[in-house]
Amino acid sequence: MSSPKWENPPQEYPLGQFVAEQVSQQARKTPHALALASDSENLTYGQLEDRANSLAKRLQSLGVGPDVLVGICLLRSPEMVVAALAVLKAGGAYLPMDPTHPVARLQFMLRDAQLRVLITQGQIADRLPSGECKVVILDEIEEAANSDPDPVSLAPENLAYAIYTSGSTGQAKAAQITYRGLLNLVQWHRRAFSVTAEDRASQVASFGFDAAVWEIWPYLTAGASIHFPDNDIRSSAVSLRDWLIEQRITLSFVPTAMAESLIGLDWPAQSSLRFLLTGADVLHRYPSSKLPFVLINNYGPTECTVVATSGAVLPDQAVDGRPTIGRPIENVQVHILDESRQPVPIGDVGEIYIGGASLARGYLNRPEQEGECFVPNPFSERQGDRLYRTGDLARILPDGQIEFIGRADEQVKIRGFRIEPNEIVTALNRHPGVRTSAVITRAENGGEKRLIAYIVSSGAKLTRDALQDHLQTLLPDYMLPAAFVQLDSMPLNSSGKVDRAALPAPTAANTLGDHVYIAPRTPVEKRVVAILAELLALEKVGVDDNFFFLGGHSLLGTQLIARVRNSFDVELSLRTVFDSPTAAELSDEIERLLSTERQIPAD
Repeated sequence: MSSPKWENPPQEYPLGQFVAEQVSQQARKTPHALALASDSENLTYGQLEDRANSLAKRLQSLGVGPDVLVGICLLRSPEMVVAALAVLKAGGAYLPMDPTHPVARLQFMLRDAQLRVLITQGQIADRLPSGECKVVILDEIEEAANSDPDPVSLAPENLAYAIYTSGSTGQAKAAQITYRGLLNLVQWHRRAFSVTAEDRASQVASFGFDAAVWEIWPYLTAGASIHFPDNDIRSSAVSLRDWLIEQRITLSFVPTAMAESLIGLDWPAQSSLRFLLTGADVLHRYPSSKLPFVLINNYGPTECTVVATSGAVLPDQAVDGRPTIGRPIENVQVHILDESRQPVPIGDVGEIYIGGASLARGYLNRPEQEGECFVPNPFSERQGDRLYRTGDLARILPDGQIEFIGRADEQVKIRGFRIEPNEIVTALNRHPGVRTSAVITRAENGGEKRLIAYIVSSGAKLTRDALQDHLQTLLPDYMLPAAFVQLDSMPLNSSGKVDRAALPAPTAANTLGDHVYIAPRTPVEKRVVAILAELLALEKVGVDDNFFFLGGHSLLGTQLIARVRNSFDVELSLRTVFDSPTAAELSDEIERLLSTERQIPAD
């Protein structure tokens, strides 16, 4: 079967020279060139090579070789790069462990991966029970002359690294990435963004997030320098912008939430930054034409070596929809399939399946989950070829770009309608007063789900009414959130994604209000607002208040109908409650149903 037109033609890359060899080549070529830079330490390529060689020699003495996993539990720093390079030089594969993670999670990784060797620092080692694992304290390794590690014979199918990723089962699992996938990522990146030794790249992602792989190896193999902002800088959009400018960074990756903040800031007309790369979450904003760099949106599960699709997001592409995730990178195939694993027509929504050079070997010690996620490739004639089933939904647009829709398991059904929360986020973020937003569902006591929107303001004063009016011009009523919670900043996890579990429940203190209260004007309205206030446990309800925005749902709707029946002796349908959800509208409908010859019951 021929490749679909939206795929790039295959690109041949040399697979004989592995990452560590390419870095050594740069060290021999320019030993005094800057390789790694932070506030506390700078390393030249010669110094990086010497330190990594000494550590690699020690690792080999502990039995590290091809397909042997070595844990690295270090903070973001030049030392973590030294350790990772040393593992590759020894022929092993590294497993990053973020020391800021809870101790229980780190303990789980040590046990689950059955690590034989762990590299860490003295102050971190005390938190980690090593068991039978041999612990190498990086602070105690001394550089020795002529300490080159023994030569290692590697194949593209050998492991380069493994990274734990959360799964739908609730238990983390480690994706095993081969040299074939890593080399394809490195060579594509260097080619796509014209990386040279003159480039200055940033290292922003946490080490346990696979984006860090992307921030390191394409640049070190090209002889470029990597710069580490401190944690305070990388967590503030304004500080990070200023740092990128001051450090003359030419290529930078930042998680999606940070990218949306950065492109909303003012930038000088002249800047060294050529490309701002982003990914990890759904991008909802287009960049301004005034930005001095190109925004690149990327998509890729950990199981597919960081990046599977990539594409520039240009200001003149701004339309009603959200930015695309581009097209597959070289030597990667993306298929959009239906439930029978057949290709869907262009424009139709299906599930993303990924194949090609980037595909992981599988999961570490998870044969059952591996069989569920890595499935036979029906579009390949090569025996044993597989596809990774992502669980993500997308569609192919007529121009061949891919529009990401969302997670198949995040779609929700409200009042019988299937809703994609990201569609609401896209509409919310078009409001000029909204910097960023998130939408989730929360179940009420009765089990009914409500849409809750979380808003970070761009500085403007926001009100519930203004946001509802804005959304009503873009979305049907059933997609309007029941509450808007204002936050100072969006909670993020270590991968830079919105931490939905950390989003607070709506309260009177954090929920946007400023709704103008209009008192009831007729006997019917007085009775209806009294019913609504009692039913919703509120002190008062205005005639223009929306039953569903106040917390109402279909179960309470049936109780509302019963109370209206008892009070007015008329029968409302549940559809009427949905279509006429304010006290004023309900009162109008009740008055219409009441016979003109009958008197409205007195208060």
